[in-house]
Amino acid sequence: MFHSSRTLLFKSDANVIAFLKTQKVFIKKIVVSLLLLNLHFHRNRKPNLSYLVILTNNLFNNMNYKKLYTMKKFKTFFSAAFIIGILALSNTPAKAHCEIPCGIYGDSMRIAMIYEDIETIEKSMNMINTLSEADSPDSNQLVRWVMNKEEHANKIQEIVSQYFLHQRIKVVSADDDEAYRKYIKQLELLHHIAVFAMKSKQSTDLSIIDTLREKVHAFEHAYFGDEH
Repeated sequence: MFHSSRTLLFKSDANVIAFLKTQKVFIKKIVVSLLLLNLHFHRNRKPNLSYLVILTNNLFNNMNYKKLYTMKKFKTFFSAAFIIGILALSNTPAKAHCEIPCGIYGDSMRIAMIYEDIETIEKSMNMINTLSEADSPDSNQLVRWVMNKEEHANKIQEIVSQYFLHQRIKVVSADDDEAYRKYIKQLELLHHIAVFAMKSKQSTDLSIIDTLREKVHAFEHAYFGDEH
């Protein structure tokens, strides 16, 4: 694998296997670290760099230093690669959540995400209106703002459907009057949010934004209760 007076030389597959057997704790830590990172990125849209550094250092605490003479350099290099790789992966678009179910949910975070999407749609509408009024409209920028508006409206609909309707709103029997009324109210408000998200794709009417915010606010109270 490496060959010099300061590095380890693996002369055969048997040597590689023997080395890996000495690193059982390290390999277990990799598995645990990946599980923790998966949980971390489900709960946080932006990764916490300090958390990644601590997790990576902990990963190497029980490495077998007897078998690698250049472990210090290896650790530095691998730590950097590990963190950079995770940061790069964190830029990929995240789905609302899985349907395994894994039991890991962030209801308040999803509401905050919807509000952020609404704000982005509002900004897109304003930019489309402003650019359209120019003597020579910039078609390229117009198209980009329209696409941006479409994308964030889709995100709202995905959270409403795939997250709340599929997983979080439980089917309630009509026999329980109070629970059933709450259930119907939640369904009604989620339907309104999805419909007005659709309308935001079709127009630059800012009154749609006001309605969306009102419906999301009403859903917050219907879902979390008046104390929220």
